[in-house]
This record gives sequence, structure tokens and C-alpha cells, in this order.
Amino acid sequence: MSMFDLTGKVAVVTGGSRGIGRSICERMAEQGAKVIVSSRKLPACEEVVAGIKAKGGEAAAVAASISDKAQLENLVAQARKIYGRIDIMVCNAASNPYFGPLTGLKDEVFAKIMQNNVLSNLWLANMVCPEMAERKDGAFIIVSSIGALTASLHIAAYNISKAADLSLVKSLAAEWGKHNIRVNAIAPGLIKTDFAKALWDNPTIRASAENKAALKRIGDPDDIGGVAVFLASKAGAFVTAQMIVADGGVIGTGGE
Repeated sequence: MSMFDLTGKVAVVTGGSRGIGRSICERMAEQGAKVIVSSRKLPACEEVVAGIKAKGGEAAAVAASISDKAQLENLVAQARKIYGRIDIMVCNAASNPYFGPLTGLKDEVFAKIMQNNVLSNLWLANMVCPEMAERKDGAFIIVSSIGALTASLHIAAYNISKAADLSLVKSLAAEWGKHNIRVNAIAPGLIKTDFAKALWDNPTIRASAENKAALKRIGDPDDIGGVAVFLASKAGAFVTAQMIVADGGVIGTGGE
């Protein structure tokens, strides 16, 4: 059996209807996982589910907004109702409603970013980790960003939230490790998704990103989907409290 095999596992993925989240759903389904595809809009989730089922996979759609704790509680409850358990939780959904300098950032906007991108992940951890602990097995994955490691003149508030996610991962890993729950973060570089369109659709920003990357390209969603499969599978069984950077070599080479 492949060390990447996820047969018998149930994965819940927020922000699963497009981009990185969709890739994670599809790649995990290919490895045998039963996948709960979640995002705010049910039809978009159902489209991903249909694609997975067309390839012989198993998936179901549950709409939920990460900004609403009750909706996340319903997501977890529905996942258990449909598949009986949750083995893998992927916190991929995030929001970035502000593009500009910190000097123009309104308090309520910053609070919204921190709630959606950090607090919602803590909510989900506290909802799913106790169940994983009972089985002495589980994988909890937060999709962060290389922005957590760098400064920005445009998306600093988002970067701050993603840096907080890295700290959250370490503390959750320490808290739940004795129950064999692995908690890790993935830090993508610039990926060609709708979420990051304002960046890669800008010729100047895209050219700069490609120039800084050792691989001289920006990423595709599948460049991240495979990393999530690794962290969720037996192949990643001894990896916890870590951040895996998948940025084409921007951070590691210093952009030279």
C-alpha cells in the first residue's frame, strides 16, 4: 500500500470549491479519502463533488462560512452525520478584504481578518481534535502563506493573520501531539488562484514574483494539493508543528 494512501479516511476542507482548496479536495479523493467540500456557496461545492464522483471518488458538499461559528459547528456535525468521523481537517478558507498600507486599515476590518483567518481555525481545532484524540490519530492542516514570513506594503494585515496561524499550529501541535494528532501549516507562495488574482494578474507583481522564485514561475493549485496529501497521510506521520514552504524557492534563495 502506498504511504500516501488515504483510503478509509474522512477529510473536511474549508474553502474547498476553488483554487488551492479544490486541489486539496481532488488530490485527497484520488488517494481514497472521503471528502467534505465546504465553502460559502453550496453550488460551487457541489460542482467539485460532481467532478470527484465522476472520477470514482467519494465526496459531499456542506456550505459554511468561516466567519460564523454556528455554521462551522454545523459543518462538523454534518460531516460526522454523512461519513461518521473526521480524520483530516484542512483549514484553507481565508479572507483578505483590504489591499493597502496599515495606516489606512480600519479596526473592524483587521478584526474581521483575524477572526476569519485565525480564530476560525482555533474553533475548528477545538471541534475536531477531541474526536481524533479518542482514536489516537488525526491530521490538522492550516494553509498559511509565505506572507507570514515577509513584509508587505499591500497585504500586511493578511500577512499578520498568517503569521499568527504559524504560532497557532505550534501550540496546537504541542497540545494534541500526545494523542498522535499532527498539526502543520502549508505556506504557499504566489499561486494562480482567483483569491490571489489581484497579485498575479498584475504584470509587474507577477514578473517580480517569477524573478524571485528559483523555479522562475508562480505556482498552480496542484503544487499545494500534493503537499496536503503528504501531511495527511502515513508519509507525514512524523511531521508536526511544522510549516512547509511551497513557493518555488522564493524564501530559500532570497530571490537572487
